[in-house]
Amino acid sequence: MANASAHIEIPASADKVWQLIGGFDALPDWLPYIPQSELSEGGRVRTLANPNGEAIVERLLSFDEEGRSYSYAILSAPFPVTGYRSTLRVLEAGNHARVEWSGQFTPAGVSDDEAVRLFRGIYQDGLKALAASFSPVK
Repeated sequence: MANASAHIEIPASADKVWQLIGGFDALPDWLPYIPQSELSEGGRVRTLANPNGEAIVERLLSFDEEGRSYSYAILSAPFPVTGYRSTLRVLEAGNHARVEWSGQFTPAGVSDDEAVRLFRGIYQDGLKALAASFSPVK
């Protein structure tokens, strides 16, 4: 099993950041790679569309409002991995928020390094986009 992770510091309170990203259906609100999300199964499954129109189907595994985190699994996606599990977490870090995104998966048809680079890139790009939501307008 391979692991990837990324984190970023955001100049806002953890509660304010969680307010934006804490909904399981909130990815289109902050992640440009995901322009569309639709919930099913009582909000426990989300079907995402990427810019190419490919579907990514994910199941919510755990949700902790007080701890500002949720974990999910990919049920189907155009990624070269199986057994994908991920956690998105927002922590209070002094006068700012620390957002952590991590995942575990088994590469399928690619090396561990290739799969780790893919997801680390997705996490880093996503967190940069999230931070831009909190940047002052220039």
